[in-house]
Amino acid sequence: MKKGKFIVISGPSGVGKGTICKKIISDLKLEYSVSMTTRQKRDGEIDGINYYFTTKEDFEKRIKNDEFIEYAIYNDNYYGTLKKEVIDKINMGKNIICEIEVQGAKQIKKLFPEALLIFIMPPSIEELRNRLINRHTNDLEDVERRIKIAKEENKYKDIYDYIVINDDLEKATNKVKEIIANK
Repeated sequence: MKKGKFIVISGPSGVGKGTICKKIISDLKLEYSVSMTTRQKRDGEIDGINYYFTTKEDFEKRIKNDEFIEYAIYNDNYYGTLKKEVIDKINMGKNIICEIEVQGAKQIKKLFPEALLIFIMPPSIEELRNRLINRHTNDLEDVERRIKIAKEENKYKDIYDYIVINDDLEKATNKVKEIIANK
């Protein structure tokens, strides 16, 4: 059986990577890799669909048991991709898409050099700030913390196979679909 593709989408918080992933999953028949996190659930999020929500203690136990392909601390919370879930799906020939932070993408690039890494960038830091403010899920202090992280993340965009600027959601989505379809 032919193995599936492993696609990684990264970019700063608020850049639109989640929206792009949602738009392409059904069109390209991709399986979404649900990440595990210790952050609090936001309104409307469902455990097992948006994330696997867990405690810091449980997450750290899973680290010790080598259950993650990658994990990172982002904005004081753990995030990670469960190894067994991804490997099982790839071995079944399914194409997996994983939406993760830069720290995790660097780890995946080492373990899965065949993975397709796509970095989504905002047209500007100011536009990113506006998007974070307008989604009304973060206070201004958190927005500025996320902007600082975004500036740091942008330094690592060259480890990715492709960079897509999300200045127009439809164009950026179509570009990502084109990249994946041609790989």
